[in-house]
Amino acid sequence: MSGSGPEQQLAGQTVVVLGGSSGIGLETARCARERGAAVILTARDPDRLHRIGLELGASIAAFDLSDADRLIRFFANLPMVDHVLVSGGGPHYHSFTELDIGHIRHGVERIVLSVHIARLAKDALQPTGSLLLIGGTGGRRPTAGPLISAVTAAMPVLARSLALELAPIRVNLIAPGFVDTPLSAAILGDGLDARREQLRATLPIRRVVGPEDVAALAVHLMTNTAVTGATFDIDGGQQLVES
Repeated sequence: MSGSGPEQQLAGQTVVVLGGSSGIGLETARCARERGAAVILTARDPDRLHRIGLELGASIAAFDLSDADRLIRFFANLPMVDHVLVSGGGPHYHSFTELDIGHIRHGVERIVLSVHIARLAKDALQPTGSLLLIGGTGGRRPTAGPLISAVTAAMPVLARSLALELAPIRVNLIAPGFVDTPLSAAILGDGLDARREQLRATLPIRRVVGPEDVAALAVHLMTNTAVTGATFDIDGGQQLVES
């Protein structure tokens, strides 16, 4: 089979996945690897990360992205790379009455971290490369709470601004709805199966969105050099049927 087909779209390129030991990050790393990329993964759990690194033949670095000094050292020691994906940490829904200063700081940290990573990635990315951020769609509902609504609204604006600031490096935002990941299972607990059934019955696509769906979009945005500053919803039509 020719090496120029889709299975080799990322041959000779290096993809960094920040938060790549499960869910969307892991599936994106796997998808990129299948398409010929060298992969560098980070995650907090060193044991799990080690196993994933062996499975994928990927380079690994175990640390928490909230450790600003460690993040700086990580990027300082990177070779030039082609793509960086910042995996999402999941939604945190709090009503106005539930908010305390800790919740507020945690919510805003997503924006702070994205800007910090963009500053560091600017010097590590090839000019033909891309930075991919993960946001979400849940916060577009007014009932989601003021904090997540504000962060959800800010992320597309941030992606557009960074697309200009980092040009010709491309910057795009992926905004998933519900994705069937271990994080979703942890958040929903015993309610997971009921949520799956509800989505299968109501979504226009009649199935639940999985991390492999988001990974396929991520790899497409790495390889499509005409796209920057854009936000891509991937929710199976969830916003069309849920208010």
